[in-house]
Amino acid sequence: MKAVFLWSGPRNVSTALMYSFAQRSDTGVLDEPLYGHYLRASGAVHPGGDEVVENMNCDGDAVMREILAPGFCDKDVLFVKHMAHHLIDIDLWFLPHTQNTFLIRDPREMLPSLTVQVPHAKLADTGLRRQWELFQDLQESGLSPAVIDSRELLLNPGRIVEEFCKHLGLAFDPRMLRWPAGPKAEDGIWSKHWYHSVHQSTGFATYTAKPEFPEELTPLLEECQPYYKQLFAHAVKAGPARETDS
Repeated sequence: MKAVFLWSGPRNVSTALMYSFAQRSDTGVLDEPLYGHYLRASGAVHPGGDEVVENMNCDGDAVMREILAPGFCDKDVLFVKHMAHHLIDIDLWFLPHTQNTFLIRDPREMLPSLTVQVPHAKLADTGLRRQWELFQDLQESGLSPAVIDSRELLLNPGRIVEEFCKHLGLAFDPRMLRWPAGPKAEDGIWSKHWYHSVHQSTGFATYTAKPEFPEELTPLLEECQPYYKQLFAHAVKAGPARETDS
């Protein structure tokens, strides 16, 4: 089984990318299996957090052993959507055994959305510093993690998804660009708090620039930008549109 780990930050269209991979007949998907572990270990207060902790295995090390054990997934590929900031107090033994990708979003566009759900968000809540640290560690280990930027993805889904598949050694399937609207079987229990917009989608949304940035978030934006810029330098760029995008 090929295990593909997506290390995202919140509000980065990661759920849409998970839905994309769920359209593949050879792929099973898993939604943020370390969320309960993160909430227990960090004490973070999130919408519906108590319900998440009550309904998930909150031992992160046990979770990772379970999902990578033989027989966990009956498909050739397991696509796991993770949040990078969930990686606290956990052994990272699994990284050399998985294909790792980073999904990023310009904090100027991400922060206003994040602070709706996490009003007092700090740098750690964005996952950006953790993504950059993990990216560096993987590179130093001789691995080649991919980086996907959400704006580039929405500008040209066909190209970005196809290039991502190529990086993973998978054939591109045009069905990855469309899915039915509404909740999905693979959604985490927290979907009712976070997935309102993506449940209305039937594919990757058309990119639209966000309105004026809230001035009160400027200090947090300045903390985020260096990490985002370093990761963006490695991201696949949108390039010209392909017929598969329409």
